[in-house]
Amino acid sequence: MNDDISYTTEEIAKMLRISKLTVYDLIKKGELPAYRVGRQMRVDASDLEAYKARAKGVSGMAAAVPSASAPVTPMQRSAWPQGAQHVRQVIISGQDVSLDMLANHLERRGKTMRPLRAYAGSINSLLAMYAGEADVVSTHLFDGDTGEYNTPYVRRILCGYRYVIVNLLSRWAGFYVRAGNPKQIVDWTDFGKPGVRMVNREKGSGARTLIEEQLRLHGIAGRDVAGYDREEANHLAVAAAVARGEADVGVGIEKAARIVGVEFLPVIRERYDLVILKNAENEELIQIVRDILRSASFRDELAAIGGYDLTYTGEIMYETW
Repeated sequence: MNDDISYTTEEIAKMLRISKLTVYDLIKKGELPAYRVGRQMRVDASDLEAYKARAKGVSGMAAAVPSASAPVTPMQRSAWPQGAQHVRQVIISGQDVSLDMLANHLERRGKTMRPLRAYAGSINSLLAMYAGEADVVSTHLFDGDTGEYNTPYVRRILCGYRYVIVNLLSRWAGFYVRAGNPKQIVDWTDFGKPGVRMVNREKGSGARTLIEEQLRLHGIAGRDVAGYDREEANHLAVAAAVARGEADVGVGIEKAARIVGVEFLPVIRERYDLVILKNAENEELIQIVRDILRSASFRDELAAIGGYDLTYTGEIMYETW
């Protein structure tokens, strides 16, 4: 087999017919050796074949590849100081660029932790945490009945767990419209007007939850909204669809509107939080994450991006006991 061949986590998930989060879990457990190339995690073809052979119970492979119970592969261990006994892989799940920055700071900060990134929406990230497949998850989920962000969903999904909710940032969510707002879209009721086409977000994302809750509160059925079934996977794709004239309105954050060049109508200030389980293994992780969020260097990097409110960054918004 060509030693130069490597695969992304997405490619491996498709080949093995498993979820990408399951691939990250195999990496986290040390069962599938991986390394970072930029923002991507990659796995060499030889290591993938070795894992498949172990999974099939092929004898004689154990001596040739790292033990499935080993917390760190030889390649990973070489990146850390001599004598290091354990490097914990920490999966950070969510889609905002601030999480990539957090991962970079975490990698620089601790010699005992190595961050991995999963780009899942808010609900899917919380479900991954419930299943033990994520360590730090981000969430921006609006609850229409209480007008509150995040806590009602975390309580329901992580029922039976102890956890802490820490604020990462706040930001405006609103409508993307074309220059001059030709369809005169000003509030949620305009989504149901004849001749208005929307572009939706994928199920499980924070933006999709906001859309569903607001349509429900305004008595609008999704089947009555043109374009409701068209889904995009991120804010930039939604804004781009509006910019190309493929939709009249979409929902997302202000930063994407500036990048793509569409008008942005602010609607709601959303709270973007991190959730971490409270257990003995995570005591150090919680402290390090909060220290990073409150550090001047991290806050300066976030402020330089623009569009973020850092008033409560690093503060505990809710925790169980």
